[in-house]
Amino acid sequence: MIPDHARSMFPRFSLGCGDRFGYEGRAQLRAFVLARQQGIPVIPVWNKSHREHRLTGTRPADVRREADEAVAALGWSELYYVDADHVSAATLADFVADCDFFTLDVAEAIGRPPPPEAEARLRDRARTWRARPLPSPYGDWRPTAAELDAAVRRQAAPIEAARLAWEKLRALLGGRSAHVEISMDETTEPQSLADLCVILVGLADAGVPVHTLAPRFPGAFHKGVDYEGDPTQFGRRLEEALALLRWAREELGIPPHARLSLHSGSDKFRLYPIIRDVLRRTGEGLHVKTAGTTWLEEVVGLVRAGADGAAIVREIYRRALDHAATLLAPYAAVVSVDVSRLPSAHELAAWSADHLAAAIQHDPSSQKYWPELRQFFHVAYPVAATMPEFHEALRAYRASIEPGVTFNLLERHLRPLFGE
Repeated sequence: MIPDHARSMFPRFSLGCGDRFGYEGRAQLRAFVLARQQGIPVIPVWNKSHREHRLTGTRPADVRREADEAVAALGWSELYYVDADHVSAATLADFVADCDFFTLDVAEAIGRPPPPEAEARLRDRARTWRARPLPSPYGDWRPTAAELDAAVRRQAAPIEAARLAWEKLRALLGGRSAHVEISMDETTEPQSLADLCVILVGLADAGVPVHTLAPRFPGAFHKGVDYEGDPTQFGRRLEEALALLRWAREELGIPPHARLSLHSGSDKFRLYPIIRDVLRRTGEGLHVKTAGTTWLEEVVGLVRAGADGAAIVREIYRRALDHAATLLAPYAAVVSVDVSRLPSAHELAAWSADHLAAAIQHDPSSQKYWPELRQFFHVAYPVAATMPEFHEALRAYRASIEPGVTFNLLERHLRPLFGE
């Protein structure tokens, strides 16, 4: 059951912390408690997608229970959310009873033909901003008719999908408030400034309450590894997007607390100094999702717990290699793994525990760190879900796992992103 706390409040900073198997809620929340004690007020958002629930055999009620129990155990009195992550109109109903944050994923609709009347209406609305100066940190930008019309063709269908999803969600909520995020990040091409303008115009016109918006930024945001691309280009687009969002709040009626959301794929350490600098200069807020970081910390924690834990991790890898294509397919847009370059199960079994942990742990200074192997483990969690010995090990080796989970969120994410 969703707790009765101040849902009318919207934080400046929040961090999504997924937990594949539901054992790490307290260790995760401990990072937020320590961050707040250090003057870093960030709100936790426990997120889990329909896909992850299906692959691990869990339900949204399990995530709600985990979050509520962690909050009660640690005496957390601040806001927190449970996110129905990357859901669509078709999958909303399963999440409504237990979630208060809904990431409506409309990326699959990008480029599809929309209903003609929806496209025509959006074109008319967008053209009202043709050649008018729109704010940019690099000088006013005046969109041309050609830019806007091309953006309408790309974005009319996802905006219509967002409208339909929001209308269904509103009916299911029955008057209950919730945080609404529109996600357009899992696509191959980043949105242009004209795309972002049209998206904001269209969502405002459709009456979708955009509390957070997750666009696709330039560069590669692969799961579990660092950013690949030009950090300067990313920073420029982040500032431009924030300027457009401020404009949308003032001119279009987008909610005044609306923020951008960065679906980082976790561990985009190269970008964190740039993001922190932009947030300081602009005073804007941000939501960041860290993807499967916690699951990978569980893997490393088991390896370091002793021979039995390391043996379980090696067995997960052996089984995962046998099903590599199936495991990688759902994540094709957000991982870059050439299975032929990975070590064989026999090779990996010969590594010491220290070697194996160093290969998986995201430490670019280590010569043993293997980014493709880390990404492969990222998608191997469905194999672990089927192994009773893995769950038994997670319960048995709390002392080895929990410190790593807390340290990872606090020292690698919360402090670098939001600290002074």
